[in-house]
Amino acid sequence: MDKVVDYVVERRVAPFVVGMVADRHGILWEHASGRANNSRMAGPETVFSWFSMTKAIGSLMAIMAIDRGLVTLDTPVGDVLPYFDKLQVLETVTPDGPQYRKPRRRATLRHLLTHTSGMGYEAFYPLMAEYAKVTGAPSDITGTLESLNYPLLFEPGEGFAYGVSTDWVGALVSELDGRPIDRFVHEEIIEPLGMKSTYFERAEAGDRMAELVFKRPDGSFAPFENYPAANPEIYHMGHALYGSASDYIAFLRLVLGGGTYDGQRIVGPDAMRLLFENQLGGVLLPTPVLKSYIPDMSYDIEPCPGIPKTHTAGFFRTEAEAPGMRRAGSLTWAGVLNTHYWIDPTSGIAAVFMTQMMPFCDPDFMACYEDFERAVYEEFGR
Repeated sequence: MDKVVDYVVERRVAPFVVGMVADRHGILWEHASGRANNSRMAGPETVFSWFSMTKAIGSLMAIMAIDRGLVTLDTPVGDVLPYFDKLQVLETVTPDGPQYRKPRRRATLRHLLTHTSGMGYEAFYPLMAEYAKVTGAPSDITGTLESLNYPLLFEPGEGFAYGVSTDWVGALVSELDGRPIDRFVHEEIIEPLGMKSTYFERAEAGDRMAELVFKRPDGSFAPFENYPAANPEIYHMGHALYGSASDYIAFLRLVLGGGTYDGQRIVGPDAMRLLFENQLGGVLLPTPVLKSYIPDMSYDIEPCPGIPKTHTAGFFRTEAEAPGMRRAGSLTWAGVLNTHYWIDPTSGIAAVFMTQMMPFCDPDFMACYEDFERAVYEEFGR
């Protein structure tokens, strides 16, 4: 495992990488290689822009609200946030502007958590990209309330589209609970799990914040900046958090523990099961899961190629064993800057493999990620 991490940097696959493996009791292994920024080497406390790794924590907010009887998976979003019901299905974009129709079905919390609400990012859905170009609609990274109002690309529950659904989850739980999103997450997740290096504001990380790089086609690295807006109107739980690898492992240990962490029950077992079970309701995931239309940002995305997948209330789930790797029923996802993780309930282990580099799913980096996973199972597979 050490060799795989070191190889990433020695062969300039990425400028640095942090890898960690844990079970529900604690850290089993950790190693880092490379320089995270001009002043610090990479390590377990290096602070990353988590981007979509934030989504699973947003999903946990919903699981906590379900556990407390505030909502169910089948609660219509508009019952809690009436302005959600103003969103319409985008049929086409014409020279005269977007053409809409009223949806025939109301989206539920289940639809938000499984990305079947109909809302998709413009990077992966050309119709949405055309809509954003014509209307000048703000992207989610602006942190404005208006940026939540993506139109629907299809009827809720009739397809899969990856987008701002988890941003709406954060708003919904905040409305039900009465606390702002950041306060809820701090008091209910960050503090109980001892995540002392997790922040909503990048400035709080100081010089532990990793530098972002773009990997050019010739393999060279160029620094760039691409961060969520500071002090936004609303924290988007699709991308808002910054944190360390060791903090994210703490969150993964909570999931492995079925809602317990270091012997403390934080979420009830019935609600936690929703994070482990397929919640797609018959919707099939496309292949690839995400087709990229902005190659500088991302390659096409297919976690665990060749393995059938579903989606729980928080994660992609593999439905078959990957030989020599994760078992069936494993949970996974990532962040756009190549921060990757998986949770294997059968083997009882979870791992992270993280850098800060675009494009997402760089083929050489993903090959190293696979080598890392194989090494993990040679050492810890059960």
